[in-house]
Amino acid sequence: MILSWVLCAGLSGAILSGEDQSAAEVFVTPSVPTILDADTARRARDRMLDFLVETQHHDGSWASGAIDGLLDTGYAVSSFYDWQVAMHALACMALRECPETTERRAALDQALHWLIETRLPARGNDWDNDAMWPALYGFVACLEAAQDSRLEPMRDGLVRRGREFLDFLERNQVPTGGFGYYDNPPYSRRPKWGTSFCTALILPSLVKAEQLGWCKDPKTPRRAYEYVRRCLLPNGAYEYDLRPIPRITGGEHINRIKGSLGRIQVCNWGLAVAGDTSITPEVIRKGLDPFFQEHRFLDVARMRPIPHEAYYANAGYFYYFGHYYAALAINLLPRSEREDWHARLRPHIVKTQRADGSVCDFLGQPYLVVADTAYAALTLNLGL
Repeated sequence: MILSWVLCAGLSGAILSGEDQSAAEVFVTPSVPTILDADTARRARDRMLDFLVETQHHDGSWASGAIDGLLDTGYAVSSFYDWQVAMHALACMALRECPETTERRAALDQALHWLIETRLPARGNDWDNDAMWPALYGFVACLEAAQDSRLEPMRDGLVRRGREFLDFLERNQVPTGGFGYYDNPPYSRRPKWGTSFCTALILPSLVKAEQLGWCKDPKTPRRAYEYVRRCLLPNGAYEYDLRPIPRITGGEHINRIKGSLGRIQVCNWGLAVAGDTSITPEVIRKGLDPFFQEHRFLDVARMRPIPHEAYYANAGYFYYFGHYYAALAINLLPRSEREDWHARLRPHIVKTQRADGSVCDFLGQPYLVVADTAYAALTLNLGL
């Protein structure tokens, strides 16, 4: 879809420069607005939440824990269950944080019961540790839900499961302090590869968990904090993964600003909420500016079936991830500024919404559709 917009825009521009204006109408597609009002965003968010409610299984879950497409081969058998649990946690977050209705609350209660009672994910094989994704978002979802007074009857179960997810995280924190979902040879019980964005997304939750006494090792949050800080490059980008020598090997590289558009937002947000006073409103604005100015690099990567094949090694599955953390970063700015930023962010979510209310940025597998729709609903809700 995005490529068709780019192509049509180029063709229509060429025609408009000539004398035959009527011919241009054949090629003109609806333009994406620069800003979008709150009411339109609210309707889009509600359709996303309707999709989550309508597609939930009778046991409270979504999607499937088994492979259901040929584009996801090559991973450990358990990875498909890992991704199901991770996107389930995201759906719980969306239903809990968005305005409550009778239907949404019933779906949330069912979903949290499933998250509490389902079996814990485990590392799939030597290389594939995608169990990190359910641990990351399961931990965040349970920690936040356990503080919600509406969910008091489930609090004990949420605390138990949240601490179980945190235990997995602590046992899999890499020696340099980060968290990641693969390992490199020689393989070891404690993985050696982490990423800036996985680590940043749980920094605020780790700080809160340490305050609540959940952490078995009280140094876990500090190590994670230092990992993300060390990923920060002088130009404001964040490394994909921490390296003694940053891997910038040419003009079009993943660790340049245009390859770090989503990572900048989650890392700035995570560090700021964790107490880093150097991440000032000006730093957050400096990170948000290229997110919008260079947004075409996120657009062109969305729905590409091969990870990191787009310009600056952008991957499709960071589209909604990046927008969600951009929205969180925006909400750290002075209140008077936020609406202008959110108004610019909303069109990039709403333009991708499908007829059934869902969205997707990679492959189209059911677990990804649920995860992306949850990210998108959360993103719009943060601006409302």
